[in-house]
Amino acid sequence: MAGSGNPQPKRPNPPRQEQSDLRKPLQVMHISRKEERQDIDNLKKVEESRQKSSTISKGAKQPLSPNTSKPSENIAQNNQTAFDQEYEEGLSMGDLLAQERDSSKNNSTPFESDGFLERSVDDFDFDEGEFLAALDENEPVGNTGETAKGSVIGVESDGVYVDIGGKAPGFMPKSECGLGVITNLKERFPKGLEVEVLVTREQNADGMVTISCRALALRKSWDKVIQLAKEAKVVEVKLNGFNRGGVTCDLEGLRGFIPRSQLNQGDDHESLVGKTINVAFIEVSPDNRKLILSEKKAATAAKFAELEVGQLIEGKVISVKPYGFFVDLGGISGLLHQSMITNGSLRSLREVFNQGDNVKALITDLDPARGRIGLNTALLEGLPGELLIDKEKVLAEAEDRAKKAQGLFKPKEEEVK
Repeated sequence: MAGSGNPQPKRPNPPRQEQSDLRKPLQVMHISRKEERQDIDNLKKVEESRQKSSTISKGAKQPLSPNTSKPSENIAQNNQTAFDQEYEEGLSMGDLLAQERDSSKNNSTPFESDGFLERSVDDFDFDEGEFLAALDENEPVGNTGETAKGSVIGVESDGVYVDIGGKAPGFMPKSECGLGVITNLKERFPKGLEVEVLVTREQNADGMVTISCRALALRKSWDKVIQLAKEAKVVEVKLNGFNRGGVTCDLEGLRGFIPRSQLNQGDDHESLVGKTINVAFIEVSPDNRKLILSEKKAATAAKFAELEVGQLIEGKVISVKPYGFFVDLGGISGLLHQSMITNGSLRSLREVFNQGDNVKALITDLDPARGRIGLNTALLEGLPGELLIDKEKVLAEAEDRAKKAQGLFKPKEEEVK
């Protein structure tokens, strides 16, 4: 086709850039040097003033009088200043301090020299006795755990007030007025009654201390019970209660407990309430408030009271051990040790006694606290080993032979006394 050429292909128009992509113009920072110059000028002025002040202090120059001094006087003053500087440079610190003290003495005012005099402590009126008396008056009365005596000065519904010598009376709460239950405080604590109390709490801000009659009574009771236990005493108590483990009683105001295993009638311990029995001490512990007693141990203690060292006793062998025989003495048992059987050569314990045999022996050791009894048959022998050869003869003559052997124990008893 004439006149028609190949048309050019249409190209796509490029996408227009958004206005947000236009570059922002550069920002120029303006720096002003006016403030900087002012700061530099101020620093220069401060430095000049410091130099002037240091020059004045070093030179110690006297201020010049206004235009009335003559040139010759100025020259003389300058020469004197230079001389003073050279003189001071040659002095030590001690010399300067001495000069200052001398000048202060000379320049003292009439008030310092005449009107006001320095005085020592001894110049004042001071009485040491009055000072100590004042301390005693303000000394706190009664530390915790101490005992005090006083008189009742007041009774209230919640407690009692007792004068114990402090700046304030001591207060005893109703629950601390004694052992047991107190129904009428005024009858129990009339005014003026002298009482001994234990301080349970130190004084408060008002100077009042808390006191107790009950705590003091408990302390004395524990002290007494401890002493009885040390002496292995047997005491009489009345049973006032029971539980599954045993029975309870009252001893010196303290609650004691007797286990069922320590009762002679432990299987029927409820029926024992209200009865009186003898008991001995097993455990006494004030810190843990434990007081454990035993009826069986009391029976043992009663038996021990009937025995003495050197006494001839008769019993039955109830047990044979590798180290000796246990002999029943009627409720208590003693040990016949193998070293105490005979003075001869013993090959076997059964050569002498067997279980169930009757034995006569001397008591050589007693320990009530530990419940131990030591027995001896060797002292009944005439010749060493006689018990092995003729046991019946030795036992038949045991009483006569015991009298001879008892002389061996008397010197020991005298030494103990």
